[in-house]
Amino acid sequence: MSMLFTPYALGPLQLTNRIAIAPMCQYSADEGLATDWHMIHLGQLALSGAALLIIEATAVTPEGRISPGDLGLWSDAHREALLPVVAAIRRHSPIKIAVQLAHAGRKASSAVPWEGGANIAPSEPRGWQTVAPSAVPHAEGETVPLALDTDGLQHIKQGFVDAALRTQALGLDAIELHGAHGYLLHEFLSPLSNQREDDYGGSLANRMRFPLEVFEAVRAAAPGMCVGMRISASDWVEGGWDIEQSVRFAKELEGRGCHFIHVSSGGVSPQQKIPVGAGYQIAFAERIKRETSMPTIGVGLITEPQQAEHILQSGQADMVALARAMLYNPRWPWHAAAELGAQVAAPPQYWRSQPHQYKTLFGETRLGQR
Repeated sequence: MSMLFTPYALGPLQLTNRIAIAPMCQYSADEGLATDWHMIHLGQLALSGAALLIIEATAVTPEGRISPGDLGLWSDAHREALLPVVAAIRRHSPIKIAVQLAHAGRKASSAVPWEGGANIAPSEPRGWQTVAPSAVPHAEGETVPLALDTDGLQHIKQGFVDAALRTQALGLDAIELHGAHGYLLHEFLSPLSNQREDDYGGSLANRMRFPLEVFEAVRAAAPGMCVGMRISASDWVEGGWDIEQSVRFAKELEGRGCHFIHVSSGGVSPQQKIPVGAGYQIAFAERIKRETSMPTIGVGLITEPQQAEHILQSGQADMVALARAMLYNPRWPWHAAAELGAQVAAPPQYWRSQPHQYKTLFGETRLGQR
């Protein structure tokens, strides 16, 4: 039996298989509000046969957006804009839905990728002042962020809490906190971006303090929900955040009731040197899985069904997440199930699509033709 298509649980969240759709920014919101694009985009992914759909990085404050087109959840209006999308998915798919709550920190106020993705200065149209652990820009020539003071930290923490409450009101199944890719929580963790001299900087314990405070606050605000975190396990820069520190952080999260850890890498520095290749981040997930008992999601250039199956069978991760491969082929789980001799959920409107050689791909179906 294919392990990829066996049930699994992330804490209280029961899943039908071990395939997650990783959060992928679409830069298509209107002042943070979900649009028709989100209905189309998330709707098609919800019919993929994956067990878990993680909605893109969703800003908890306006200044926490990566770009002016980022999705947000900092007001009730943003919750209401997402409500029809969630309702449509619930009507037509059994997929579980999570949201990635995020703050972009010093990497905020950027153009959308198809317009170059460059930093937008506060003085420019659609730009704003960024904030960070320290007044250190992401790259030379970019906006110098304001170093967060006590009030600023509390404001952001409350933003995460309020967004978590709206997530519950939406009826979503899980929350993933974005602690990766050089955004705010990752910026606190990395010594490359955190040069504070107070209780939130310096030692590893201090650098972990604010991300752990945010996690604890969200867990308290959403006590019955599945709550996990995505991290960058390495900055890929000498003297930066690394796998040893990631293991320590994972153990701290585990002790606070974290339900899963989603292991990515990079993003905090343009000096990074990433050896990109098939499954290039899986060794990080394997190390964290080996040294904790937390469910671990592996991600990063996982494109082939046999590759995903091997990751699970060899104990490198408990689940796999796909991003670009799922955009390219939104029916990837169907094709994986066919290749691995498994079954996958599909809406009855599509049952007639299964090729004759895979006639039990969607289970026992009884179809008439008029």
